[in-house]
Amino acid sequence: MDLLKYKSDFKEAKQYWNAFWNKEVIDRPCISITAPLDEKSKKLRPYQRARCSDTEFDKVLIDFDVWAESTYFGADAVPFFRFSFGPDQFSSFLGAELTVAEDKQTSWVNPYVTDWKTVKLQLNEDNENWKKMLYYINKASKFGEGKFITGMIDLHSNMDCLSAVRDPANLCMDILDCPEELDKVMKQVRSQYVPIHKAIHEAGAMVDRGCIGWIPCYAEGKFAVVQCDFMCMISPEHARRFVMPAVAEEAAYLDYSIFHLDGANALVHLDDILAIPDIDAVQWVPGAGKPPLIEWMDILKKIIKAKKGTQLYCTVEEAKIFHKELGPQGVFYDIGATSKKEADDLIAWFKKNT
Repeated sequence: MDLLKYKSDFKEAKQYWNAFWNKEVIDRPCISITAPLDEKSKKLRPYQRARCSDTEFDKVLIDFDVWAESTYFGADAVPFFRFSFGPDQFSSFLGAELTVAEDKQTSWVNPYVTDWKTVKLQLNEDNENWKKMLYYINKASKFGEGKFITGMIDLHSNMDCLSAVRDPANLCMDILDCPEELDKVMKQVRSQYVPIHKAIHEAGAMVDRGCIGWIPCYAEGKFAVVQCDFMCMISPEHARRFVMPAVAEEAAYLDYSIFHLDGANALVHLDDILAIPDIDAVQWVPGAGKPPLIEWMDILKKIIKAKKGTQLYCTVEEAKIFHKELGPQGVFYDIGATSKKEADDLIAWFKKNT
């Protein structure tokens, strides 16, 4: 598919995304920049609900469609719809019970595991959340055909899944008290990643249309954001035993991946992440209360020097500073402009200064 109603230059944008993944430069860096075309875009922000009735989901899709039609997708920005039951949805597919907030905007799992020896974490095709997710993803892909694509869901797999069903503090103690049991249960969880990703990929027609995730980088192939937020609580030694093999396995299955590195406490693991050959890019998020991304040039340069791509989420003015410091290779910009003119002016600036 080379043409979308809300992205007439989709074919050209694909070329820039391919250049990003291959660490090549055409005539500027890869840029995902959006801007409102009218007041509808400002009022109707795209959103997803943690749990919807079928009627509500129809409204979600219609509202998103109106927003997309009222939004400028400049340069390499791709219009996509992403649905979520919340950050712990992966765990819920394996049997955990989700508690949904009253506003239906998020959810969480109440930890229930008391003994790993009695636990079996496995996808059940009759799981209600799983069936609903496949239904919604498929329905969104049919609704958006020819207009926008459907995105890959948030997959908090590997030890994030264990953290959800056990509780982070308890899981930290388990690493010390019963590491062999964790080795066994990690094998269970790791075996579920491919069938879950594959089913979502097929339900969302991503095989034909390409794939994009909550980090908005597009890829023609199997793509996902790879992550383990829990690892900020453990040492590199323990992460090398329990986390890195799982991350490497997920990245090896995918055609393209970006690792979400969240928070200053996770920086101790950066070298190990960069050493994984199949990780294509790293998104660095400093975390709440920390200096903004533009003040972490040393980390970004380290990522690029390791021949990994990176995401630069920033303002229009910050983008020019990043460009002068980092250059165009292996970066993609994620920017919200105030108008189509501001977006087009920045795209022209990049071409002139690359």
